[in-house]
Amino acid sequence: MFWKTVIISMALMPLITVSAAAAPEQQLEKAIFAGGCFWCMEPPFEKLDGVKEVISGYTGGAKADPTYQEVSSGTTGHVEAVEVIYDPAKVSYEKLLDVFWRQVDPTDKGGQFVDRGSSYVTGIFYFTDGQRRQAEASKQALERSGRYDKPIVTPIRAAGPFYRAEEYHQDYYKKNPVRYKFYRYNSGRDKYLERVWSKETVMKTSMVDAAYHKPSDAELRKKLTPIQYKVTQQEGTEPAFKNEYWDNHRDGIYVDIVSGEPLFSSKDKYESGTGWPSFTKPLEAGNIVTREDRSLFGVRTEVRSRQGDSHLGHVFNDGPKPTGLRYCMNSASLRFVPREDLEKEGYGKYVKLFAPAKDAAPRRKAPVGC
Repeated sequence: MFWKTVIISMALMPLITVSAAAAPEQQLEKAIFAGGCFWCMEPPFEKLDGVKEVISGYTGGAKADPTYQEVSSGTTGHVEAVEVIYDPAKVSYEKLLDVFWRQVDPTDKGGQFVDRGSSYVTGIFYFTDGQRRQAEASKQALERSGRYDKPIVTPIRAAGPFYRAEEYHQDYYKKNPVRYKFYRYNSGRDKYLERVWSKETVMKTSMVDAAYHKPSDAELRKKLTPIQYKVTQQEGTEPAFKNEYWDNHRDGIYVDIVSGEPLFSSKDKYESGTGWPSFTKPLEAGNIVTREDRSLFGVRTEVRSRQGDSHLGHVFNDGPKPTGLRYCMNSASLRFVPREDLEKEGYGKYVKLFAPAKDAAPRRKAPVGC
């Protein structure tokens, strides 16, 4: 907070900002992220194609329309945050989450870098159940990555009122580039991010992503059966009890039929009674994308693969413990790789998941729908 206060006191020149051209309101969605100083959180999101506007402001507390001085005093319960207005047809919420994690130290519960105090802690504020699921999945994937030596403490909370910050805070990095660079350099943020997200790590991540990709439509039409194409590419649904894996009890993993990316494990598969393969959780949460689906007479949460962008099925809140979730998948979207073939097919790291014997999966009363 010291460097930021010094810079603010240097010059508070009133400037006029121009919002990005607005797309039709029904096409745009909002996301809110807290990552310490909101000056530093605006630029990475504004660079994304599909982001229409990024607004600095305050959220999470009880006081209506607080000032910067009130928030920074730590008495309002608010945190500095940015509201991202974006076109989901051009940029996904998953991409926004990825950008967010790469700007912060999610293990710091006392602030961010040089800025200390409750108003500078991290946070993800969701507007929909779909956003919540994706945020939780991305956090779990990051926790399992081993990137950090300490626990991730970034909370995921329901979005409340968001109050726009004073005008001199908006696009500060554009209005005062020299002062912004001075603050950012001395904040310690970039040195930390460079160390955690090193070029070597980014390269390895890119190599993993490159291993799984979506072929062209012409290739898919040759590779897939008619039902596989209809389900994965046209959001179709196969018949219950008349599909390949609904009653499969072998040890192994299920991968995307299109890209080959690992999705689910037989360890998390259970007999839901629906007639479709059902899982309590993904094998790799980072390979799963969820979206709001209003195609029928209600709202469901669609499940898709990250790299292959295949329609897989839907997830529901009527599953067993420990997650309480039911990932109801189409067999036509999946390919089963048995335990004995994992090594030779390039999925050797999952062999250790399976013990020699497998207990019978519990049978549950059938929920409705997939």
